Amino acid sequence: MDDLQFYVVEKKPPIAWVYLNRPEKKNAMNPPAWREAPIIFKDLDQDPEIRVIIVAGKGSCFSAGIDLMAMTNELPELMDPNQKGGTKWSLVHKIYELQETITCIEKCRKPVIAAVHGNCIGAGLDMITACDVRICSKDATFSLKEAAVAIVADVGVLQRIPHIVGQGHARELAYTARLIDAQRAKDILLVNDVYEDHEALMEAAEKLAVEMADNAPLAVMACKNVLNYGIGKSIEDGLKYVGLISTDIIPSDDLYEAVGAFAEKRKPKYTGK
Repeated sequence: MDDLQFYVVEKKPPIAWVYLNRPEKKNAMNPPAWREAPIIFKDLDQDPEIRVIIVAGKGSCFSAGIDLMAMTNELPELMDPNQKGGTKWSLVHKIYELQETITCIEKCRKPVIAAVHGNCIGAGLDMITACDVRICSKDATFSLKEAAVAIVADVGVLQRIPHIVGQGHARELAYTARLIDAQRAKDILLVNDVYEDHEALMEAAEKLAVEMADNAPLAVMACKNVLNYGIGKSIEDGLKYVGLISTDIIPSDDLYEAVGAFAEKRKPKYTGK
């Protein structure tokens, strides 16, 4: 975690801040961006002092998307005119590795808040759709850009964004590759709230994270687990699953603390045990 090239991680328990930190290139995602994310989110997942994670961008924006030029050496198969089975087999497994950069956010047991300012394009949009909650400043803009550069978005946004904004809006964004502003993003439920400027956005992100962190960690993580499981499942499947998860986390020290705090009319102090 000390030799990260693309990200900066600041642990301020119970919150961790993960910054995309390549401002001179508008946080365009180069090879280190894709390699480092799974390491970071595994570490934060396993850190008992961290309860909530905020993802944001340094500099003028969240992310301008994938750095195609920087990724050329990583993905030579893209431009190989000899597109035979071996080439394609190699490429598909590299795509699966890139997908894990985004999926690791969804897999992380801790809630993840995306705080977006400026451009959030292509791979940046992929990343925030894997987060639990998205908020932005008034200057934020979003684009599902891939069709405009002759590729299909293949690391997760097409699978996740329909569950956030619905099929109609998702398809419109994918087929047009148009840029939408913060108000439009809120109108279609891509973001929960819009804030006046970057400072207000960061303050709101921290306040929201503190609200989450104040609750029992086991219960919050169980909520994320159940909500993730429920996507694409029937209500009956979801009910059976949440029954098992509920049985798993009850009883806990936090439950006893909740009961005691209620009886004593004080704020509970949860430990996640």
